[in-house]
Amino acid sequence: MTVKNPDREALDHGHITNEPLRAKPSTPSWALKLTMAVTGLLFALFVIGHMAGNLKLYSPAHGGEEALDKYGEFLRSMGEPILPHGTLLWVIRIVLLAALFAHIYGAIVLHSRSRDSRGKFRRTNLMGGLGSFATRTMLVTGVVLLLFIIFHILDLTMGVAPAASDSFVHGAVKANMIATFSRWPVTIFYVLAMLCLFLHLTHGIKLAANDLSLTGFKTRQTFLFLSYVIPAVVCLGNIIMPLSIAFGWVS
Repeated sequence: MTVKNPDREALDHGHITNEPLRAKPSTPSWALKLTMAVTGLLFALFVIGHMAGNLKLYSPAHGGEEALDKYGEFLRSMGEPILPHGTLLWVIRIVLLAALFAHIYGAIVLHSRSRDSRGKFRRTNLMGGLGSFATRTMLVTGVVLLLFIIFHILDLTMGVAPAASDSFVHGAVKANMIATFSRWPVTIFYVLAMLCLFLHLTHGIKLAANDLSLTGFKTRQTFLFLSYVIPAVVCLGNIIMPLSIAFGWVS
């Protein structure tokens, strides 16, 4: 092997060079993976709670007030009277937003490092099935989910047109949901986004077990079980609601 500018001291010890193969990154990969695991599990807990709350769409009204509207007011009034109205909800939003930026940053950096390390050598056809498809599409499903989050906030949180319907009213949660999901293009987009969430969340929970260094057999089997059950429940729950409205089953 011909080495340009050989390191003589390294050659004397049987090495080509004592220099590192690549510059030491400012943030180690293990820290980025741990961050993605923690934020990913945080998002998993959030989507479970978010779905459970939205299922009040099917609860009957009490005292002339829709159950879903009362749930929305409960979220805005959390922390009162210690905290001003809406403060705790904004704290939760800021934490989730910071976690989202950290998750996206970790995904971009790790993907870039993986691509640079692999170079032109790519491993293909090592495995098949749903797990392999979810692995290969993590970046794609992540981008779709990011677009979905932006649209969802503009639609049902902020009421910004054209994402939101023309009849959007702040605080009227059920009426806003019925108005937005009465538009078939929006409903179809939500359904596709939930399918992406299933794939992304399934593979993400599996990766979290590795990144959190959970090596026990029972623990890993539990994570494997949850990696299919949680995404399936969340996906079905979030798909049923827009379809129920789109088909006129809820009004």
